[in-house]
Amino acid sequence: MKETIIIAGFGGQGVLSMGKILAYSGIMQDYEVTWMPSYGPEMRGGTANVTVIVSDKKISSPIASVYDTAIVLNQQSLDKFEALVRPGGVLIYDTNGIVNAPTRTDIEVYRIDAAAECARLGQAKMFNTMILGGFLKVKPIVDMAHVMEGLKKSLPERAWKMLPQNEEAIHHGGEIICKVR
Repeated sequence: MKETIIIAGFGGQGVLSMGKILAYSGIMQDYEVTWMPSYGPEMRGGTANVTVIVSDKKISSPIASVYDTAIVLNQQSLDKFEALVRPGGVLIYDTNGIVNAPTRTDIEVYRIDAAAECARLGQAKMFNTMILGGFLKVKPIVDMAHVMEGLKKSLPERAWKMLPQNEEAIHHGGEIICKVR
């Protein structure tokens, strides 16, 4: 098993954190993992993306030019990364801020209304874990127990009180993701 994932959006959406949670989860499950962030100088609002590779074999390079899965959280990221999903791969997008939906027909496309759902629930800080839950529903590459270990490892101790809400958000993300094609 080898999964090459790009997660992309605006800074402040939890893109890098989501990648870190996934990477730690893979490590906890004794997989080989790479985590390679890329972001602009802006603290929030600039573009950010992270490449995560999770594999049961050695990973030769953390650099990828094609991805098994793209998780895109804004139009700019969709425009940039849709073409880089391998044929037969998966593209997951949050509908908030997407003006032009994905057009490829040779990949599986899923949408998740996580931003709207978080607003409805008054849980804006759960956005990235809800998206992560949607991804793990589609591609269960790590066990939930390891996801929770990875989440705890990636959060500062002061945020551990939010672990139960994050676990609920992960499960809820799996419930609200929808296959488009």
